[in-house]
Formats: sequence, C-alpha cells, structure tokens
Amino acid sequence: MIIALLADVHANLEALEACLDHAREHGAEQYAFLGDLVGYNADPAAVVDRVSQFAAAGAIVVQGNHDAAVSGASCEQMNESAAAVIRWTRQQLSSAQKSFLAGLPISKRDGPAYFVHASADRSEPWAYVFDGLRAAASMSAAQAPYVFCGHIHEPVLYFLGADRRPQPFIPEPGVPIPVAGHRNWLAIVGSCGQPRGGNPAASYALFDRDRELLTYYRLPYDVDAAARKLRLAGLPEHLARRLETGE
Repeated sequence: MIIALLADVHANLEALEACLDHAREHGAEQYAFLGDLVGYNADPAAVVDRVSQFAAAGAIVVQGNHDAAVSGASCEQMNESAAAVIRWTRQQLSSAQKSFLAGLPISKRDGPAYFVHASADRSEPWAYVFDGLRAAASMSAAQAPYVFCGHIHEPVLYFLGADRRPQPFIPEPGVPIPVAGHRNWLAIVGSCGQPRGGNPAASYALFDRDRELLTYYRLPYDVDAAARKLRLAGLPEHLARRLETGE
C-alpha cells in the first residue's frame, strides 16, 4: 500500500491539488493529512472541504496547532501575522467546518505507523522536532517503527544510528529511501502549503508500506494564484512573499 503524507497544507488549495494529483498519478491508495489544514493562506474553507471528503473515504487526518486555534484554542502564543490569519479564518469557516477541525485527533496509530502533527511526546504542547533530542523523545513516546509528522515545514528524516541516537538525513526529492521496519524512523514530510528553506515548491512524501520505501517530493504549483488570493484577502504581505520565495 502506498500512503501519501501531506502536512501543513495551510489553506493553500493550489499546492494541495498539485500534491493530490501527483500522489494519485503515483499510485497512492491511502492518504494521511498531518495537521495544520488552515492558517497562513487564503483558501481555508475549500481546503477543509477537500480534506473532509478524503476523511469520509477513510483518510487519516490529525489536528495541528493552527486547526486547534481556529476551532477555539487560544492563538496568543502565535506571532501577530499568524494570529491575524487565525482571526480572519474563523470568519471564513462555517460551524460544520470548525467542528470538523475541533474533532480531529491529536495523533493516530495505524499498524506500524504513528501519525501526528508535531511531537508524539506531549509533555510540551506542539513541540517542534528540530533536533535529535526532540526526535528521540517523539520516537520513544510513539513506540512505533515509523513516526510521520509535520510542523517544521522543511523535510528531514531521522533514523536511529548504531549508538541509538537519532541522526538527521536530508532527503533528495524523488529518490526512494529504504526504511526497513526493523529500525526506527521519524519522517518530517515538509510543508505542502507554506514551504520554506528557500524553495517555494510544495513538499510531501509517499510511503510504500509493502516495499518499505519512503520518497520525498518537491512540486511546482501555481504560486502566483495562491499569493494573489492572499493579497486580495488583505492578509499580511510577507506571507505572500514567503510563498513566492520559499523563505
């Protein structure tokens, strides 16, 4: 079974559709959305509706911190532009769409795989897995061969080395990585809807569970259309520029 792994869509419909089209063309049979469907971009209602269709068909969908903020949690700890988009997004969504976001689980286990937005270690809410120490905490908490997550916006793969300490690996887009199930892996799949690291291409990954292969992808999409929608909505200008530059 091939599973498409999408994180941090962030209300970017153009990037989402590009990733879904690519996944379908490459044989995806299951889909996992790893949180933050909304925030930062201008198509929250359309994205929530699209993902809810996949959820109804059996897709795995977990909640991200932006989803939680839109559906009622505080956004006080977010920076001002992120909080401004949260407040705007609340006005764009129906009660049913907010209820969908509010009802999402924080994590989901499916066989050897554990799906979560941030860290499986919940000692610190929405912890960023930005180094080996954080990766070790998440992997230990998950107790699963594979942990798939987002939140960081840049793709990276951690694996347990001979010293049992997680080592980071920066994947090459389009190159399958053997991920044998007898080892432990934590895959941050990058951001579909707000890529960073100087590369504006959308990021997502495909996991071939049967062949134990993980492939990361970077895809072009209609960045101009997504940025134009941001500007027309009157959302912070630097968010449009971030889409255009990937910075």
